[in-house]
Amino acid sequence: MATKLFIGKLSFDTTDATLLELFKKYGDVTSAVVIMDKMTNKSRGFGFVEMNDLKAAQTAIKELDGTDFEGQKIIVSTANPPKTFNDRPAGGQSAGYKRSW
Repeated sequence: MATKLFIGKLSFDTTDATLLELFKKYGDVTSAVVIMDKMTNKSRGFGFVEMNDLKAAQTAIKELDGTDFEGQKIIVSTANPPKTFNDRPAGGQSAGYKRSW
């Protein structure tokens, strides 16, 4: 199973290709994606990388977290899984928010 990594504080000039080049030094990369804003089509400053080998992913995290990449000190960590419907607060309200009526 592939390990998904979160990459934060990316330069707005970072592309999928440059992200792939950075991580393939550590092992087989199945995907590298910089998340783009749908309205402006500009980078949102973060992305995700998937690697097949858990050990290679752990090495990449250890070696790259906090390092300079394209002028930015990047954050590299294991990506948190997306929340499912059951993880959301009950009643259609955000946690800590109560209606006033």
